Amino acid sequence: MSPVRFLVVPLLLSLEPLFSFGGRGFPFCLRHTIYIENMLIGIDVGISTTKIVGIKDGEVLSPIRITAVDPVTSLYGAFGKYLYDNGFSISDVEQVMLTGVGSAYIKQPVYGLPTTKCDEFVADGLGARFESGIDKAIVVSMGTGTSFVKCDGDDMTHIGGIGTGGGTLQGLSRLLLNTSDIRYVSEIARQGNLANINLLIGDISANPLPGLPMDATASLFGKAQPNASQEDIALGLVCMVLQSIGSAAILSGIGTGISDYILIGNLTLLPQCRDIFPAMAKLYNVRFHIPKNSEFCTAIGAALSFEEIRNNR
Repeated sequence: MSPVRFLVVPLLLSLEPLFSFGGRGFPFCLRHTIYIENMLIGIDVGISTTKIVGIKDGEVLSPIRITAVDPVTSLYGAFGKYLYDNGFSISDVEQVMLTGVGSAYIKQPVYGLPTTKCDEFVADGLGARFESGIDKAIVVSMGTGTSFVKCDGDDMTHIGGIGTGGGTLQGLSRLLLNTSDIRYVSEIARQGNLANINLLIGDISANPLPGLPMDATASLFGKAQPNASQEDIALGLVCMVLQSIGSAAILSGIGTGISDYILIGNLTLLPQCRDIFPAMAKLYNVRFHIPKNSEFCTAIGAALSFEEIRNNR
């Protein structure tokens, strides 16, 4: 992914509601709503984790996630479990759409069904738009790393990314907390105190700086001490990853006229998102949204991309 250059600049965007969870308007703003006789299957294939959703009559059906030792095993395991758990049969499926880095390992039709691949960035945009109901936004896909996709109606453009994401949190947790279990890290972080880890504006200035309140972060981990508690370190790590992603996302939107940012991917499940992103939204006068099924948006977008294929036949 392309690196994003970090600049310190004031962001002056319109003041509107700053944060939302689970918002959903009409899929594709009605003109994009699809109605099919059979089901579309969207599969986001990672290296070891696969996410799968079904879409029928414009509704997302029973998304699931499966982890296995390799992408092929993960994909077939997810598909089999999905059909079995929901009582579906192969004949119920019209099309399988694959996306994600692991989809490159899939060289043949899945279970003999018509199978096509969708560009991952296009899938990010389509899925985020479908679930949020927002046509113009920057989609922030928080996976192992983070990518930014500008969504402007039907135009989906990959505009960059950073190498900070779930992989960063997992790796640093392994080094500093002796665990790679992100759920555990986020849980103990609930008892942490950021004031013991981050250097705040109030720590270095007697008065607020222009555009920066006293509780704004001056330096991530700038106040950490050797005797810091595990809880404080955990919260510091989560905050560092999420704040870095949020800052990079906002910077990626400069000059676009966009002030809506749709967060998708597994990191949206971290409870700390509900504190960190609203604070950043208020500071920079933007809006962050975490839609329903946020961790499955890429798989949803892959399924929806078949509409274009059908229309071009």
